[in-house]
Amino acid sequence: MEKIMVERIEKIAREACSLFGIALYDLELKHAAKGQLVLIYITKISGVTIDDCRNVSRAISDVLEEEDFIEERYFLEVSSPGLERELKLKKHYVSAIGELAKITYHQDDKNVTEIALIEEILPDHLKVKVHELEKEIPFSSIKKAKTYFDYKKEERGEL
Repeated sequence: MEKIMVERIEKIAREACSLFGIALYDLELKHAAKGQLVLIYITKISGVTIDDCRNVSRAISDVLEEEDFIEERYFLEVSSPGLERELKLKKHYVSAIGELAKITYHQDDKNVTEIALIEEILPDHLKVKVHELEKEIPFSSIKKAKTYFDYKKEERGEL
């Protein structure tokens, strides 16, 4: 049942995003004490504004209220995925080419975590650079990944 609900919400969110020239980045459903949380993450090349979030939220909310298929009480949140965003889908990695990422992956019977520059996305693996060394990481071995912002470089004005 939840899979069907996620698919319906995703379709509604994609349609709402397309009205405003915005892309749907991700969608999450979380259960909370007060009800269901519907978290929608949106993105666009020039960056997401508060107005973008408000417009998409209103468009989604109007359809959700009209269709009324979420049985329990719910709360809708629409936001940018943030500066350090999770990389779950291949399209997330594609959107992060040229950015740093903190990647945890399985190698030689242990988990390895590295900060790497994402260079290329291939069908079965990720091509990255770690300390000037090129490396290929199979998608099947990646446990967790998110973009990484080096705040220390920002403070030193190196960005």
